[in-house]
Amino acid sequence: MIHDPNRIYIFDTTLRDGEQVPGCQLTTSEKVEIAKELELLGVDVIEAGFPISSPGDFESVVQISKAVNHPIVCALTRANQKDIDAAVESLKYAKHPRIHTGIGASDMHIIHKFKSTREDILQRGVDAVKYAKKYVEDIEFYAEDAGRADNAFLAQMIEAVIAAGATVVNIPDTNGYCLPHQYGEKIKYLMDNVQNIDKAIISVHCHNDLGLATANSLSGIVNGARQVECTINGIGERAGNTSLEEIVMVLKTHQNLGKHTQINTKRFYDLSAKVSRMMHMPVQPNKAIVGKNAFAHSSGIHQDGFLKHRENYEIINPEDIGLDQSEIILTARSGRHALKHHLERLGYVAEKINLDEIYDRFLVVADRKKEIKDDDLLFLMGADKKSNYKDGVTIKLLQVMCGDPLIPTSIVKLDMKDGIHEATSSGNGPVDATIKAINKIIEKENITIKDFHIDAIHGGSDDVSKVNMRIVYQDKTYNGYGFSTDIVQASANAYLDAVNKFI
Repeated sequence: MIHDPNRIYIFDTTLRDGEQVPGCQLTTSEKVEIAKELELLGVDVIEAGFPISSPGDFESVVQISKAVNHPIVCALTRANQKDIDAAVESLKYAKHPRIHTGIGASDMHIIHKFKSTREDILQRGVDAVKYAKKYVEDIEFYAEDAGRADNAFLAQMIEAVIAAGATVVNIPDTNGYCLPHQYGEKIKYLMDNVQNIDKAIISVHCHNDLGLATANSLSGIVNGARQVECTINGIGERAGNTSLEEIVMVLKTHQNLGKHTQINTKRFYDLSAKVSRMMHMPVQPNKAIVGKNAFAHSSGIHQDGFLKHRENYEIINPEDIGLDQSEIILTARSGRHALKHHLERLGYVAEKINLDEIYDRFLVVADRKKEIKDDDLLFLMGADKKSNYKDGVTIKLLQVMCGDPLIPTSIVKLDMKDGIHEATSSGNGPVDATIKAINKIIEKENITIKDFHIDAIHGGSDDVSKVNMRIVYQDKTYNGYGFSTDIVQASANAYLDAVNKFI
């Protein structure tokens, strides 16, 4: 790994730390599939597993080593020869192998976990690095619980393992304990007090127990760290790890920090969904960057500001993370601007519709429903006999006679700009007769119906019918929608909804 002072290396531990979450275990083939996606994402290091822990983890490291070409493949060990031997064997197919070994650095771990002394722990860490270095050139050393470790002892340990051959030193906030300024000061202390620190890259590995993992990682970067250990969606033990997508987008958004990664951020959204699906770990809706609400706006004030200028309420372009566009959610809090936006998206011309009247009816529906969908809008535009269009044509009367042996006949009265007009027509059925009667009144020739679909919304003989009709007039296509418990009425509403778009 070449040390570029402005490049931040991304160490992904989704398949090791992330996979330790109860219920999130993956098969070897699933791990390989995600590893290939991580390679396409552009991560620098993939921590593939903890080989000594199980035959499955060992095999996963082997298969990932075979499957990827560009990233470093890393295997975790404890500071003992048996663990390291297993890691060495599992990495034999890796194009760029790394062994990640280490031991506790805090007095809490030294006394209560290892029941040992600082001197013994220091020697065990050095011995592990020297032993691993015999087999693999790239050695990363983790000082577990460094967040609570004494800084002077931590600096002594880091200096010793770098002298023993460590190329990367990991300073984990294992329990997510540190505040950002405390963690940043710890990294700066190491930069200032470890004499050979220029011989290795400092890595940050922060947990999210207090919701500070991304903030702490960023503080570490600002103070000299050049590798971030993180996971897709921030998954990991307990409250999780630093979120890969969050730390990358922080650096991308705050370019004044002068730091960059090699990550293809446009792959974030799809990979987030894949990891969530394969690990059975839902992404919370308000999760930064990849949550379903991250680019959704429901407040009327926000929607209006967003529609006027996206950057009023978005600091990230959704296309940068693989989304086509932001979402305007229609609720009772939405304003006319948001309603107009969705109606135009559905093909309605703002200048031709009575937006104020539609908005009043919209609020009635929105007060009954948490969220307004496209079908609800189409119902508003197609169900009401009162025209939604300025100077639009509306049905004043519709009377149909049909049934064996009668010839289907329709009497239609339309309310038009210059008064009420009436026509009668027969046809192959009641809908055909009605449309022919309408055509007589509006005096528009060569209107062709291309698609005509009728669906029941809920089911049952008394259900509301939903009609979707596509017509062609003068080589242009217009869609119309109609709703009614009467199929003929719904069809007439849909036909006039389309006609009103050009008449």
